[in-house]
Amino acid sequence: MAAVALVWLWLQLYHIVLLIVVSILLAVTLHPVVRWFERRGLARWAAASIVCLAIAIVVGGFLWVTWASLSAQAQFASQHFGELEQTIVSRLPEWVRGSLGIQSGSDVTSAIGSYAMRLARSVTSAIILALLGFILTVYLLIEHRRTYDWMMAFVPARNRDRVARTLDESETVIFGYVAGNVATSVFAFTFVIVALSILKVPAALLLAVLAFLCDFIPVIGFILSALPAILLAAGVSPGTALIVGVLYVTYHTLENYLIAPYVYGDRLKLSNVAVILAFAVGAELAGVIGALIALPVAAVYPSIERIWLREQLPEDTVKEHRAIERRKAG
Repeated sequence: MAAVALVWLWLQLYHIVLLIVVSILLAVTLHPVVRWFERRGLARWAAASIVCLAIAIVVGGFLWVTWASLSAQAQFASQHFGELEQTIVSRLPEWVRGSLGIQSGSDVTSAIGSYAMRLARSVTSAIILALLGFILTVYLLIEHRRTYDWMMAFVPARNRDRVARTLDESETVIFGYVAGNVATSVFAFTFVIVALSILKVPAALLLAVLAFLCDFIPVIGFILSALPAILLAAGVSPGTALIVGVLYVTYHTLENYLIAPYVYGDRLKLSNVAVILAFAVGAELAGVIGALIALPVAAVYPSIERIWLREQLPEDTVKEHRAIERRKAG
């Protein structure tokens, strides 16, 4: 009965659990910055408030300055994609339209309208959860020591030293992951807006914001953001669309093999195979948010293996794993 109750609670509350996990990841990421202010004489609550207020000002200021442009570009892109879809549907053979359940352009419009409504609800829900997560992050930063001590009280005394070491190493990994992800997304935003502006592709700012958000999704996120950019570039000329596609692929390769290793350093010792597997498992269990938080969780495994599993695993296995980590970091 207890197992059934736990499964039922997970199904009902997993969104809240994911919100708490994301808030913890953000709080751990911002903790070193808050400590930097503390070492300069500020109280914990003041340091946490300054850091969170600075983030709110940056995000809010960006939206304030660009909201009119983003809205106009979103309207243009929606109209362009609608016309493109109508054109594609009109050129499809009758048997293809029948197999897809599309008989006329009105069916497409109805499907797009339904999808838009679902997307609007999802965006509204995401904004509300983001605000709640941000508030929770603020309180986790302010009450860091109290929360840490309260949770540590549940740990048996014989294991507290190992738990403390695991948490310290996990903080380094999580900070490296989140900070590195933000840095690579900023690079992606800058690259896209500069390249598309030079090529005079419509809605360059909107496409750059999309690239920034999609770049948080590992391995495939940036490539997914290329599709709307190529479609809008095709409205300029086929040659422009080809150039945009080549630029996206080139940047994606540079990010994976040059920018990301430099930004992450040796704090995220994951191979591309591990990244893809962690992403797939996280996405299957909890959607996009699960895919995002799966990577830092997977990256913590070497610390768990070294601190907790050394006695259970063969000694050669642990040594060889550490040698592989050092070679990857080098």
